[in-house]
Amino acid sequence: MTGKLDERVRAEMVALLPRLRRFARGLTGVADQADDLVQAACERAITRIEQWTPGTRLDSWMFRIVQTIWLDERRAAKVRTGEGRIEAAEAAEPELTVDGVRRMEAHLTYDAVRRAIAKLPEEQRVVMMLVCVEGQTYKEAAETLGIPIGTVMSRLARARLGLSRVIGDTAGNNVVRLG
Repeated sequence: MTGKLDERVRAEMVALLPRLRRFARGLTGVADQADDLVQAACERAITRIEQWTPGTRLDSWMFRIVQTIWLDERRAAKVRTGEGRIEAAEAAEPELTVDGVRRMEAHLTYDAVRRAIAKLPEEQRVVMMLVCVEGQTYKEAAETLGIPIGTVMSRLARARLGLSRVIGDTAGNNVVRLG
């Protein structure tokens, strides 16, 4: 199977798309950029499928590709502009329903958390997305990122503390606890 994309691997890649998109959206903060990032990652994975070892986790390999492309794009942006900042677009407004107040509160809470995550340092945001959003274990996240499990744990702890501070600052005494 090495060197070619068989139907089983193709189906597994397709099934990963929603998770990859969520992860990319967490990195970029913008849906269009996330879609472009996932497309680039899929293209790279397909053209370099021989670099993946059958029997290992395809999802970890794909998450690493997404992260690598994102980091490469950030570095290139820094070289071009001297800043490398990517502005986050506002999320689309939710539909008004009978229970519009609850939907709006949920939207505002989601938006506050999304903005707080965007403020985290890159290495903390990546760990937060893999563990808290994608549901990877600490061990899986460590393998995906190629770092020790203790580093995953400390980055996640710092990310949670950072979110608590940011959300606590914007929400008064209401502090959101993750995990």
